[in-house]
Amino acid sequence: MAKDHLSRKLAVILHADVVGSTSLVQKNETLAHERIQSAFHQFSETINSYGGMTRELRGDALVAEFDRASDAVTAALAFQDLNEEFNATLNDDIQPQLRIGISLGEVIVADSTITGAGVVLAQRLEQLAESGGIVVQGSVSETVPTRFPFNFESLGEQMLKGFDQPVRAFTASLQPGKDLPAPETVTPHSTEPAGLQVPDKPSIAVLPFDNMSAEPEQEFFADGMAEDIITALSQISALSVIARSSSFVYKDRSVKVQDIASDLGARYILEGSVRKSGNRVRITAQLIDGLNGNHLWAERYDRELDDVFEVQDEITRNVAIALQVKLSSGEHARIWQSGTRSFEAWQCQIRGVQGFYKFTPEGRREAQECFEKAVSIDPEYLPAWAALGHTLYQAARFGDLGNPAPLLERVEQISKKLLEHENGQANGLPYRAIFDSWKVNMTLP
Repeated sequence: MAKDHLSRKLAVILHADVVGSTSLVQKNETLAHERIQSAFHQFSETINSYGGMTRELRGDALVAEFDRASDAVTAALAFQDLNEEFNATLNDDIQPQLRIGISLGEVIVADSTITGAGVVLAQRLEQLAESGGIVVQGSVSETVPTRFPFNFESLGEQMLKGFDQPVRAFTASLQPGKDLPAPETVTPHSTEPAGLQVPDKPSIAVLPFDNMSAEPEQEFFADGMAEDIITALSQISALSVIARSSSFVYKDRSVKVQDIASDLGARYILEGSVRKSGNRVRITAQLIDGLNGNHLWAERYDRELDDVFEVQDEITRNVAIALQVKLSSGEHARIWQSGTRSFEAWQCQIRGVQGFYKFTPEGRREAQECFEKAVSIDPEYLPAWAALGHTLYQAARFGDLGNPAPLLERVEQISKKLLEHENGQANGLPYRAIFDSWKVNMTLP
């Protein structure tokens, strides 16, 4: 029987442990255990959001599995940033720090456990890392596409316990001035061997729109256009839409459309530009076949600023028509009724998103202010409410304002408002999924 539950496969393995856990426990056993478990819970949440699966939690160590090396490295960097930020809010020295190792190798899956040389290698690489650091196998660094903003610094060939041949090891870090890719919307991690996933429906990537305006500060306007179109297209069940975190890595980069399509696994590419002058705006958009570079559809819109939402709707509709996608009546309702028709509220929402993605207390305060203004202008702007709730949730989690109770009370109020529209979505996620994510580690009903 046991044999029926055993399989071998190639996987990316992440191993993490707490530095000096014994010393932390000796200082305050109860508090140390609580904080270590909280750190691992946060790490597991981060792992899951990047498409991974926590396979084992034992004492002061964690083992996780990913299908893609880029997801494992991004999740590791994201957690280390979050953990550093959280520890900075503590006023004592019981601050769990993690070391992380990432390998690529064959593993054995038996029921819910995972063993094999790949797991051992990840553990050995983790022991090379500094406190708060990440060390990856050479093959992992080579597997991550160059479009990701990571630096891999060689540690040379390392002789590791239990391995006859030396292993090339690299530290992993985020490039200065760059942002981590945000998590994609992923399906639950499968326990079956990973394989090439071929979309059974048209796949499309929306690239960041070029800012052709004279004012650099209008960059947010161009980004907002692309983000809203991504959100609208994501609500069409007959389309497979590449997440913003993947398509936006091509911002300000000159790359052939065919190469982008191949890299992202998208058959079609939508690109465009925005030129804003006073109360007028010129928006161009073009849909391109990623296989041959041929243009399938292109349009230019010269409109008043107040008409920008109609342009977004037209672009979404024209893409669906060009790809011969039929929309259900429910999808029509979600796409063209879930946003706002207030240009001022929309601007506040986009500025808030920019603040949130700074991943700092200052950025969250900036985001909160913008989202509060957006919903005061348009009280039915549901995506802005969802963004405000998530910002307050994060502020409470990281202790931005001290006592989290008032923030959590507000999050609860917002969640009830969203769940009145449970079939709606914000940024491609159903409101129920957003609400469930807020409940993690929080005292919410």
